[in-house]
Amino acid sequence: MNDDGATLERRRLFARFWKAASGFWTGLRRREAWILTLSLLAIILGQLFVQYRLNVWNRDLFNALEKRDISVVGTLALVFVPLALAAIAFNVASVWGRLTTQRAWRAWLTDYQIDRWLKNGRYYQLNLVKGQHENPEFRIADDTRIATESPVDFAFGVTTAILTAITFISVLWAVGGSISFEWGGREFNVPGYLVFIAVIYSIITTTAMLFIGRRFVQVAEGKNQAEAEFRYAATRLRENGESIALLGGEPEERSGLSVALGNVIMRWRELCGQYLRTTVVSYGNFILAPVIPIILCAPKYLAGTMSLGEVMQASTAFVTVQQSFNWLVENYPKLADWTASANRVAGLIVSLDRLERAEEPGTGHIVRSENGEQASLELRGLSVNLDDGTAVVGETQVRINQGERVLVVGESGAGKSTLIRAIAGLWPWGEGAIIIRKGAKLFFMPQRPYVPIGSLKHAVAYPNPTESLDDEDVKQALRDAELGHLVDRIHEQRPWERTLSGGEQQRLTFAQLFIQKPDIIVMDEATSALDGEAQETLMERITQRLPHAAMISVGHRPELEAFHNRRLVLARRKDGARLVSDEALTPATFALRRAFSLIFRKRPIARSR
Repeated sequence: MNDDGATLERRRLFARFWKAASGFWTGLRRREAWILTLSLLAIILGQLFVQYRLNVWNRDLFNALEKRDISVVGTLALVFVPLALAAIAFNVASVWGRLTTQRAWRAWLTDYQIDRWLKNGRYYQLNLVKGQHENPEFRIADDTRIATESPVDFAFGVTTAILTAITFISVLWAVGGSISFEWGGREFNVPGYLVFIAVIYSIITTTAMLFIGRRFVQVAEGKNQAEAEFRYAATRLRENGESIALLGGEPEERSGLSVALGNVIMRWRELCGQYLRTTVVSYGNFILAPVIPIILCAPKYLAGTMSLGEVMQASTAFVTVQQSFNWLVENYPKLADWTASANRVAGLIVSLDRLERAEEPGTGHIVRSENGEQASLELRGLSVNLDDGTAVVGETQVRINQGERVLVVGESGAGKSTLIRAIAGLWPWGEGAIIIRKGAKLFFMPQRPYVPIGSLKHAVAYPNPTESLDDEDVKQALRDAELGHLVDRIHEQRPWERTLSGGEQQRLTFAQLFIQKPDIIVMDEATSALDGEAQETLMERITQRLPHAAMISVGHRPELEAFHNRRLVLARRKDGARLVSDEALTPATFALRRAFSLIFRKRPIARSR
């Protein structure tokens, strides 16, 4: 993408961010948002009034010192106390107002993203589509924080700068007066000359900052992405620690972390260069700004047309005006960092927009409904594609009635798991319809179970509340799932996802199944970590406990056929996998295959835990 294309893309993301983020002021929390906004405006006006009074007080004090008028100095000292207290109070109020607004806005925008991210499995679908949404958890956490903190500070700063500039320009104009000079034999008179000089000076410093820091946004975006990738690599190492340790993969992982860290350091080096260049302008401005007005006012003071108090008042007003005009100079690095974070948040929102549009009817995607009258599950002309339109599974017609057990088989890469994900509602791309019987409850059993944080009872009850189950029900479900050795530990809080073996985790999913008692069971290699005996026991137990439940499962083990009465065979084709066979497994075939599996099954040396 060229520079123009990149700039256009950033503008598009920027606009999308504001469209989403402005919902804080138009949605359900708009009352709170506007109260906080108007409170901040009132605080700004109060601060400006106190700042103006301090400017006048400063003038009167230096005039009194110049005249050696001790009574006026004493009076001004007393006046200073309430002014100082008012200044402190308004500054404390501004901190409270900004932090409260930032906190409320961040909570709203984070909730907005999380709601959309979790809806209909989009957090999973993001892994399957292209887009600017890498490391979504980092974007939702850190980038959203920056994206909501900085605008509040910017809005507060810009509003303060504009109102302050307007107020103190009038002070400069009134106090500085005009200046006369000769040029080419002619005399010129410039009214409000300090105002013009302040504006010209601010234009020079702002232009210099914009030129020097023109790559700040791009560099900040690269830094944020590198940080997210480094954090993700470290998190992935922790989450897969057991497998890595068993394989002795520490050197390889260390190498990967070194590469990720090197990228982070390189990005920070680039950012350091940007900071160095902008510091030249910002610190140079800090040194020059207070000196320039004093030098400009010196001739009038020496000529007796300006008092010392007026010189100091003009100097303070000049610095205040140029600080207001040069607000961008002081905040450009932070502005660039905020723009980068806002664009990253917008990238995630745009990807979620695309996934949301994929769910709309009439968009050429899979229609999933729950209004079937007879069959538990029906696939009507179902085709499953990638998000770019590439076919994975061609047109499929399948009807699964109550109590039927259907096994989907085929070579690796034929799209079996993709078909299962479509049935589960996790894959919207394709055509046709998935119709589920009205009121039927569906339960999905993945190859890699999810074990939530908390007690074992919580894991069995998931996704329902822990208190929705009696202890005895949980214990019985564990026994049914061949996890009887854990029944006395159901209230124990520990990292069960790292404590239980792969086989035990799959058995835990069976315990959840026996608790949920669904009408439709969808299994994707859900017994791959079990030995043959455990698989047989649990599959038979499904038949005993849930005889009327329909089941569709994916598996490679031949002995699984003994627990199904139909077999669907998928075969790869250039235009996507096709259903080439729908075989009924008769009772005789069922008995024969089961006897065959019992005789020739290879028993493992040691059973999985």
